[in-house]
Amino acid sequence: MSIPKEPRQIMINIMYLVLTALLALNVSAEIFNAFKVVDKGLTQSSAALDESNATLPEVIKTTAKKKPEFQKYADRVDGVRQTSKEFSEYMNGIIEYMIDQTGDKDGSIGDGDYITFQGVRKLRGEKDKDITTRYLVNGEEGKDPVGPEIKQKILDAKAKFLTFIDSNDRASIAFPLEIDDKTWQTSKDKGKRSWAAYNFKQMPLQATLPILNKFINDVKATEAEVLNYLLTNVGGKSEDLVLDKFVVISSPKKSYILKGEKYETELSLGATSSAKSNTKITLAVNGTPLRVSDDGTATWSATGSGLGTKKYNVKATVFNPVTEKTDTYTKEYEYTVGESSVSVSALKMNVFYIGVPNPVGVSAAGVNSNQVKVSMSGGGGCSIKKGSDGNFVVTATRPTKKGEFAYVNVSAPGLTAKSEFRVKRIPDPEAKLGLNEGGTMSNGEFRAQRGVIADLENFDFDAKCNIAGFNLVRVARRDDPESALNVGGTFGADAKRLISQAKPGDRYFFENVKAKCPGDTGPARKINDLVFSIK
Repeated sequence: MSIPKEPRQIMINIMYLVLTALLALNVSAEIFNAFKVVDKGLTQSSAALDESNATLPEVIKTTAKKKPEFQKYADRVDGVRQTSKEFSEYMNGIIEYMIDQTGDKDGSIGDGDYITFQGVRKLRGEKDKDITTRYLVNGEEGKDPVGPEIKQKILDAKAKFLTFIDSNDRASIAFPLEIDDKTWQTSKDKGKRSWAAYNFKQMPLQATLPILNKFINDVKATEAEVLNYLLTNVGGKSEDLVLDKFVVISSPKKSYILKGEKYETELSLGATSSAKSNTKITLAVNGTPLRVSDDGTATWSATGSGLGTKKYNVKATVFNPVTEKTDTYTKEYEYTVGESSVSVSALKMNVFYIGVPNPVGVSAAGVNSNQVKVSMSGGGGCSIKKGSDGNFVVTATRPTKKGEFAYVNVSAPGLTAKSEFRVKRIPDPEAKLGLNEGGTMSNGEFRAQRGVIADLENFDFDAKCNIAGFNLVRVARRDDPESALNVGGTFGADAKRLISQAKPGDRYFFENVKAKCPGDTGPARKINDLVFSIK
């Protein structure tokens, strides 16, 4: 591309490049937020896997004692857990090292590795690309890069997990822990990059963390696959129940209902198990037994009578074939019975004004917003429509008379309501010369004025009134009064001539000042006069 010779064209090109860079920065900020959301989700998922995996080993070992041939599966449990733990600790060490090296470099993760910007806490080195490239791809001084080692660790962990699966079952097992060689090897620059370079080179730290945390999640998910495989082999085939923790669960359709409605909830017994069950479960609410389905759930309902908070007690009894004991679990729940209600409020002033949009808030408790219908009736020639912000906007065309009102009508299933409002025209504006409503003014300042304005003081709406005209009278010392009729607010030729003659001692009268405001359909309204003494 040739370089333009004209300075103007060169400047245009430079501005285009700057704009392109700014757009790229904006996209980058959005992507960084996405990386943070993904990383947070992975961390939460990892915690959930930890909790789930922690309950299975003891269940496997307990169930394996029932038959000697099951013991070989129980013996593999500790190895599965150790493989997962070692890999997770290795990956977490890499993550913590890079965060620390782009933070305060004190050898640990703490507040010094984070900054707070506009109330948001983020990594100090979230955009650092040097640490990921140097540490994971190229290798720090005197050390090999860690990226290839990560790949090997993944392959080793996967191979180790396979040893805990019976040889004849390995072909049917698909582990989440996997290396994707196909994508980077088929990329256009496959001959120039390695797996580590493809994944980590010139990648910001915040974008790299979700990749590393994904590997941790994958190994924990693989751990869960293997543990469930072992569990199936010691418990599932014999149809024994494998449960170690229970909790009563209530899943109501609504926790707040209207008077006369039914409260309905699904009750179930939560537990950790991957094996088929021959357990016996009974459920009762307030002492009344419920019919329990094959999947361990039951439904209970009650009609809302009386307002306020209602409580109910759930009791579950469970026969556990592992311990051959019957255990009982209880829990109390509550719901609220209320009445439907409607609230209508003008969001600016408690009247509707002609010529401006009047925002109105409408809310109906206990009713879906899609079922609420709003209309207008009464005086004021009003109409109403839904605004973009979820509120409503009322437009009025004429004032209401004494004892007359405009009504906002709200209807929804089971309720109707009506709220009354008066309709007024916009209040009279104040006539001003500059910022002054009269008084003393120097002849220089007075001559500099361009006209009379109509000011709506303390009016909450965005409205503007205009001066329709006035009569200007100059009274000079020892001279006869002179007058000029002016149309509009800006001084015309006759008015300018009188204004230009201003001398100390003169008096000026702005009489019969009239203004027009939004919504005015009749003659211009008479507003205040102005009187100025020239000094």
